Amino acid sequence: MPSPTAAGATRRAFGRSLAAITLLLPLAAFTPKENLFAPSAKIWPRWEAHDPQSTARIDFSAWERLLTIYVVEGEGANLFDYAAVTEADRRALEGFLAQMAALPISRYARPQQFAYWINLYNALTIRVILDHYPVDSIRDIDISPGWFSDGPWDKPLIEVEDHALTLNDIEHRILRPIWQDPRIHYAVNCASIGCPDLRPEAFDAEGLEAALEAAARSYVNDPRGVTIRDGRVTVSKIYDWFYEDFGRSPESLTAHLLRYAEPELAMQLKAIGKIHDTEYDWRLNGTRPSG
Repeated sequence: MPSPTAAGATRRAFGRSLAAITLLLPLAAFTPKENLFAPSAKIWPRWEAHDPQSTARIDFSAWERLLTIYVVEGEGANLFDYAAVTEADRRALEGFLAQMAALPISRYARPQQFAYWINLYNALTIRVILDHYPVDSIRDIDISPGWFSDGPWDKPLIEVEDHALTLNDIEHRILRPIWQDPRIHYAVNCASIGCPDLRPEAFDAEGLEAALEAAARSYVNDPRGVTIRDGRVTVSKIYDWFYEDFGRSPESLTAHLLRYAEPELAMQLKAIGKIHDTEYDWRLNGTRPSG
């Protein structure tokens, strides 16, 4: 957290823009454990390859079929009915992942790649949960290598173009550094209640922009994104963990939230003028208790 002098200078510099809101994020509230879930975006140059002339399209219909069947609207969040997944649909998921692994993804155009990596991340996450179900939280699946591992994010889960990839590779070494779009955090799903919803449809290149905008608006206006109680503003820890993706400044994060906030929420954010706390619900986004 900045010193009072620095914070005052920031407020003066921000001036009248965006109703002079300064978001005082509790970045120092991180625990060492939480920092494990906030790696920096560091590009893996090998995945920068793409073909801007390619007109090839990727078929995500098998993944969309599974989402249509098992994603259900719960109270306050989309949920996945892990317990109901049949053996046939487990095989269908494995088939889809094998199909994705076999693609020469470096030969596709950027929009196809963007949708590909998002869908692949989400499908791998669902498979991880199914492989260990029942489980209360994805953080309980400690399969990552290393003494201080927490969760499945650093475990190699798939090979694409002869390279073993982890969930962290896909999100933090491919998606975030290549596209540099904060809306990625509304698209990739970590199987938790606090995460932005897992959509009942696959992402596709043609509708990706509209889907990302809708996902951002939905989350910002959901209590999981921004909550105001008794004049105090609490936001998702996503905005703290990945502060760098939202502009690296209170002003930039403010602008992001106001871009998507509905009028009533925007009015309250402007009136209160700061963020007091962050929270996140790591419980599994399942439709029934895991026990």
